[in-house]
Amino acid sequence: MKHSLLLALALALASGVASAAPSADARREIAQLIRSLDGSQCQFQRNGSWYGPADARSHLQRKYDYLLKKNMVDTAEQFIERAASQSSMSGKAYRIRCPGQPEQTSAAWFGARLQALRQRTP
Repeated sequence: MKHSLLLALALALASGVASAAPSADARREIAQLIRSLDGSQCQFQRNGSWYGPADARSHLQRKYDYLLKKNMVDTAEQFIERAASQSSMSGKAYRIRCPGQPEQTSAAWFGARLQALRQRTP
């Protein structure tokens, strides 16, 4: 009895994870974060090479789409952590440099953008 209860609980938790999807607000925030590079003059470093805003946006969109298919992203914070912070191939942190600002990790850059978005949204 105890074993079947644990099995039922595990199945219920697994099915909840499998069907998880970002809310409309989370999807909006993630889309705005991805677009935030487009309107900037910032460059995005990935595995030692620098890329312009359009290439960076395209790369991050592909990673986000992959995470969506795998049901691995529910929030903007998870997008930053799982897609926009480091290379899934090398494990190296992504970096961003913008004119007139110190170079920083992309996790910090996107985190600041998310905070600013949330402060503007009522």
